[in-house]
Amino acid sequence: MPALIPSPFIGKITWLGRVPDRDAALEAQAAKTLIARFDGPGGEAHGGLTRPSCSRVQAQHPRGTTIRNVRQFSVLSEEEVAEIASRMGLATLDPALLGATMVVSGIPDFSRVPPSSRLQGPDGVTLVVDMENRPCQLPARPIESRHPGFGARFKAAANGRRGVTAWVEREGQLNVGDAVRLHVPDQRVWQHLAATRRG
Repeated sequence: MPALIPSPFIGKITWLGRVPDRDAALEAQAAKTLIARFDGPGGEAHGGLTRPSCSRVQAQHPRGTTIRNVRQFSVLSEEEVAEIASRMGLATLDPALLGATMVVSGIPDFSRVPPSSRLQGPDGVTLVVDMENRPCQLPARPIESRHPGFGARFKAAANGRRGVTAWVEREGQLNVGDAVRLHVPDQRVWQHLAATRRG
């Protein structure tokens, strides 16, 4: 039995984008195609084999420590983005405003797919899911510029719906319209942490 099992869930890439300069603006630029290299998508500010550590891993590393970059891609669910928009009181929400790299449709409860799952495209290109992406205030500014009065609503509305971060395991090309199959680890849920939190 393989350690990674091809699931019956096949998503469709509905949107691709890149953030060319994160310091200038979080907003992504839409693209029809992305070339995924081992250091991430070409032309993406979140790319690179390494990155400086941030507040997400402050319990493990002092801020600014060079660590492996497992946040090369920000992958969102089309269905969850629609739910975020609805909870914010918007008809739609452009994924570019969220700094997304890729949006997929058709995979349920996408933000909670197991860490180490794979998303594999037609040419074998493979992204490894690191973990659920927690919502932050960074998208509030581009949202506010497009939808005045709504930016501050994002963080609460996106809780549990912010998608996942991922990194490139196998290089290849991603195209809008491509199918991506979800592969999941053959591993039971580890119950001990939940037990400590209940205690």
